[in-house]
Amino acid sequence: MEGELEEAAEAADQAQQAAASGDNPEAEVLAARVEELEQSVAEAKDQALRAAAEAQNVRRRAEQEAEKARKFALEKFVKELLPVIDSLEKALEAMADEASEAHLEGVSMTLKMQLDVLGKFGVEVVDPAGEPFDPQYHEAMAMVPNPELDPNSVMEVVQKGYLLNGRLVRPAMVVVSQAAG
Repeated sequence: MEGELEEAAEAADQAQQAAASGDNPEAEVLAARVEELEQSVAEAKDQALRAAAEAQNVRRRAEQEAEKARKFALEKFVKELLPVIDSLEKALEAMADEASEAHLEGVSMTLKMQLDVLGKFGVEVVDPAGEPFDPQYHEAMAMVPNPELDPNSVMEVVQKGYLLNGRLVRPAMVVVSQAAG
C-alpha cells in the first residue's frame, strides 16, 4: 500500500509538471493514472478496515467463548455430584427418628459441607416450595387440586433443582396446585 501511495504521489508530480509545460496528452494520461491509483489506494484502505473489523469480531467471540467455558466448565461435574446430595438429603429424612444424634449431626454436616463447596463455585439450590410454578426452573410431576393454595403454586418439592452461575443444571421436580373444580 505504501508503494502505491508513493507511485500515486510521483504520478501526480509528473502530471503537474506536464500540465505546467503545456504537454496535454501526457498530462491526461498521467491524470488518469493518478485517478486509477487513488481508487486503488481507497480500495486497499477499505479492505484493511474490513480485515481489522473482522479480526476484532473474531477476538471478541473467542473471549466470550472462553468466558463461557470458564463459567460453565464445572457443569458436568456438578451434575455428577447432585445424586450424592440427593442421597444425603434422603438419608437425613430416613434417619429422622431412628438414628443417634451423632449420626444425624454427621450426615447433616457432610451435606452442609457439600452444599457450601458447591456454593463457592456458583451453584445455587432451587427449592421453590410455596412459590408460583415457573416452567423455566421447575418440572411439574403432577397437578393436585388444593383449595388452600393459589392455582399453579408449588405444593411440594419432590427433588430440588440447581443452577450453575445462573444457568439451569437441573430443574426442581415439583407437585403443583390446581384450581379446584
